[in-house]
Amino acid sequence: MLSDRDAAATIAVKNTKVAKKFYEGALGLEPAPTDEPSVLTYKTGNSKILVYESKYAGTNKATAATWMVDDVDGVVKDLKSKGVAFEHYDMPGMVLKGDVHVAGDRRAAWFKDPDGNILSVVS
Repeated sequence: MLSDRDAAATIAVKNTKVAKKFYEGALGLEPAPTDEPSVLTYKTGNSKILVYESKYAGTNKATAATWMVDDVDGVVKDLKSKGVAFEHYDMPGMVLKGDVHVAGDRRAAWFKDPDGNILSVVS
């Protein structure tokens, strides 16, 4: 039923103007056309991210969106230069090296948008 359909990450924010600065400025996402004036849509790879206003913004305590990247350390460095702060978690089997969590060949880094939504980059 759904296995051949695309899915989109849907992220609640308090203010789309503030979110627009973060998602376009810090993350470098390009806006995609949308018919909804209160919804920001971004194409990212073969996926989409929908950003919308909600009074529940930032209440999710789990990762809302993850990007698979080739170079986590490079992305972390680039995002830090744009003012993005990274989260540090105590995760079994992972060692923190700077802002990057490492387990064997797997590398991951987590950060938050201005509303506290948790986002990550993983290789």
